[in-house]
Amino acid sequence: MIKRWFNFALVIFSRVVLVIISASVYNVFILIEILLNNTDVWYPETLLKRIEKIHKFISNVSVIVVKNISIQNFMMNAFMQWFLRFLVSLLAIIVYPLTLLINIKRNKKCPPPSNPILFKSATTLSMMIRNKQITSEAVVSAYIDRCKEVNPYINAIVEPRYDVALKEARAIDKMISSNDRSPEQLAKEFPLLGVPMTVKESIAVGGMSNDCGTVYPYRKPATKDADIVRLAREAGAIPIAVTNTPQLCMNWETYNNVSGLTMNPYDQKRTTGGSSGGESALIAAAASVIGVGSDIAGSLRLPPMFNGIFGHKPTPHLWSIKGHVPDSLDPTFEEYFALGPIARYAEDLTLLLKVLKQPGAPDVPFDKPVDITRLKFYYMEGDGGYVMNKIGPDVKKAMNKAKNYIKSTYNVDVQELKIQNLHHMWEISVRVLFKIRHVANIYTDPNERDQLISMWPEILKKLFGISDHSLTCVLYGPVQKFFDKLPENYYQNLVKTFEQIKQDFYEVLSNDAVLFFPSFPSPAHLHYRIFYKFLNCGYLTMFNALGLPSTNCPLGLTDKGLPVGMQIVANKCNDHLTIAVAKEFEKAFGGWVPPNKDFFDGVKTA
Repeated sequence: MIKRWFNFALVIFSRVVLVIISASVYNVFILIEILLNNTDVWYPETLLKRIEKIHKFISNVSVIVVKNISIQNFMMNAFMQWFLRFLVSLLAIIVYPLTLLINIKRNKKCPPPSNPILFKSATTLSMMIRNKQITSEAVVSAYIDRCKEVNPYINAIVEPRYDVALKEARAIDKMISSNDRSPEQLAKEFPLLGVPMTVKESIAVGGMSNDCGTVYPYRKPATKDADIVRLAREAGAIPIAVTNTPQLCMNWETYNNVSGLTMNPYDQKRTTGGSSGGESALIAAAASVIGVGSDIAGSLRLPPMFNGIFGHKPTPHLWSIKGHVPDSLDPTFEEYFALGPIARYAEDLTLLLKVLKQPGAPDVPFDKPVDITRLKFYYMEGDGGYVMNKIGPDVKKAMNKAKNYIKSTYNVDVQELKIQNLHHMWEISVRVLFKIRHVANIYTDPNERDQLISMWPEILKKLFGISDHSLTCVLYGPVQKFFDKLPENYYQNLVKTFEQIKQDFYEVLSNDAVLFFPSFPSPAHLHYRIFYKFLNCGYLTMFNALGLPSTNCPLGLTDKGLPVGMQIVANKCNDHLTIAVAKEFEKAFGGWVPPNKDFFDGVKTA
């Protein structure tokens, strides 16, 4: 008995030590990253030298400790979850005032849209172009002008293709005027005819930048379109720009060492989220009407939430992921990673999901009418664990508004859902996603794709401030190796719990229910604060691990004028349900609100 308790105490002690060391290493790296990315504001050289010495010592010790105690692991209990959050949150003591300082100069107001064309959905614009009520050139020109107007404020565009886009628009106008096909025939053949769109830089557009925020000694444009871009063009869409993303999509803050930092159109001081932050910021600023992004850890939901627009992570395999950077050799990759639509208007989600669906995709009945009164509604305010912060008052108020609307309008109660062992879902999500093998990263051997090169040279370069790579990309390899050291029986125990959670969700949601779930505990925070709030992305990653479709739905602005929203989740192949409910809330609460609307005066929108 004494021996058993001694072993248990040793395991607890070992786990605590491991968490402390890991958090300490992480905290030091974060401080260096923020300082190096804001040298124009404040760069104390003496502080950096001290940090480097401390980190070198901690790194050496951590290697020894990880090797010796990583085998002593078990599912995190409540104390360990709380302790992990506490240690990461300690970083806020320094980062919080530092972010106030480095964001002082970011105080310009993104101008509100004024052209009436910018207030129409892609569905409407395509219909008007087919009916010769407006020309594609006029629409494309309006969006190009808007891009030029707002990009100095938000820095969302990596590379434009304005001249080529205008030529394509004129060619479409000429085709429409010179043939005798009816608008109905054109709608069937070209459902996106003449509509401009933007594309996340990680998704290949032939001839355009596809470096995904990575520094290269020479330009490496995409040689051909990604599958979904090819389908969009075949449907008549016109790409006008590729948009910013963190390096290799590995961050929830959109910045890199090529294009810099993307800013939120509602407040320059605040983040756009990531990794689809450039796409979401541009669409929210009314400089694009529709776009496409990617999602393996919330990137189609967090940026839309922070920018007050719609984003949808689809059922796995609905869209082809071919042509995305990074990709993976792992056949399970597509179970968790997805490409999906981002839009200002909910009806455009349906349009894009139908048009860009790959051959052999799962059957999702997008054209099936949804009777809201026949749906079951559930809500959860979190996973019940202690790793993530509880939702704040702004998110709680928005979710209550949504629940009260369903009750008052349809006399349907939104019931609180409880799933057994869901408090382990944060840990499960992290382990499941890091179990994916051979995701292209900065350590991938260029000659042998399934092998890695040495990591220490890049880690040391990052410590000395001479690395071209972002912190999250530098840390990805060591973190992956850390998880690889954990014993297989530990992972198998998680899997058993995970399978039961998946089964419980499947039975509850069935084919006639939706779940309201927070996208994040709070609206957009100041730049770089994600480094001590990243644990909260568990609100998003759990649905990647579960493979469930999820729509971020905007629910208005806070008292400070910041967008707030929530996820609407359904069972696999029930994407049409989440979007139907999103459309209902758009009708009830107004959906997208133009940035800086207080400065918006007398603009015609119809």
